[in-house]
Amino acid sequence: MSFFGFGQSADISITLDDDDTRKRAKIRGEDGGGEMHPLFYDGESISGEVQITLKKASQKLEHHGVKVEFIGQIEVYYDRGNQHDFINLVKDLARPGELTQNTRFRFCFQQVEKPYESYVGANVKLRQVTAGVTIIRRLTDIVQERDIIVHTLSSYSDLHSSIKMEVGIEDCLHIEFEYNRSKYHLKDVIVGKIYFLLVRIKIKYMEIAIIKRETVGSGPNIFNENETIAKYEIMDGAPVRGESIPIRLFLAGYDLTPSMREIGKKFSVRYFLNLVLVDEEDRRYFKQQEITLWRRAENRRPHYPIEVEATPNATEQETKIVKVEQEAVVSATPESNVHPENCQEIVAD
Repeated sequence: MSFFGFGQSADISITLDDDDTRKRAKIRGEDGGGEMHPLFYDGESISGEVQITLKKASQKLEHHGVKVEFIGQIEVYYDRGNQHDFINLVKDLARPGELTQNTRFRFCFQQVEKPYESYVGANVKLRQVTAGVTIIRRLTDIVQERDIIVHTLSSYSDLHSSIKMEVGIEDCLHIEFEYNRSKYHLKDVIVGKIYFLLVRIKIKYMEIAIIKRETVGSGPNIFNENETIAKYEIMDGAPVRGESIPIRLFLAGYDLTPSMREIGKKFSVRYFLNLVLVDEEDRRYFKQQEITLWRRAENRRPHYPIEVEATPNATEQETKIVKVEQEAVVSATPESNVHPENCQEIVAD
């Protein structure tokens, strides 16, 4: 028995069977820095060994059981006391009794279903813990956890409908924007073009941005957090009627996640292409278009991708983008986060 820190205690270490060979992935920490953890996919088994080392060799450790858990948990930052577990697998390693020497335990969770991708955002965290080991005691438990990262894989048909819309301000501005697809994998390239059909306002410049919108909660308790992932100026100077501005935006260099919809009925993550025009009086006109981002399996990975059917409205006709000499290629370092405020939205005709 241990009172006020006296008595026996123990250190717990957790080793996965393929620790030396398994790929690591990086995820943003709550402090804004990066954390590296072993990478797993849906359907993979998780196995390893737990080492319990007694701190005082001459004393025994009384306990009410030793267990190992695999936990998938959603934590909303403004409600930290109310965590939502969407996975909770438990295996007993030892019945109540005594530990008189250093002890090793094997564990294995077979073909674990991992439906959601690990995520750390502005207001919510989706954390997945393997081998959360607990030595249950009368006063205070001894707990050791080890995080993993889960990536969800998707697969879409190569035939997707393009995004094409004519928008404008009556008798002032009419533009048509076109993007080659509405769904992009995280290493993809967004190809598009902006057509100016009518220009009767003096435009100073035009920019395009990738906006990430994190939505937490529902109803009156909903919180939206917008983050500008990348922003580029793609035109400087006044356009004329009939002019077109090609766009090529490389996604591989940015910290992006797959789009997420109603994860555990707690949060969503959506992405938008935000087109902004600024006139000589510094008035801003904008139009947002949602896109879907997904994670593609690496060629060498034999794991379990989630097949996703193409939307019923998808057309089989491929959109051809004609190349011109002056093509806007945006792949440099993004500017600092800027949120489009006090902007006038360009409405569809």
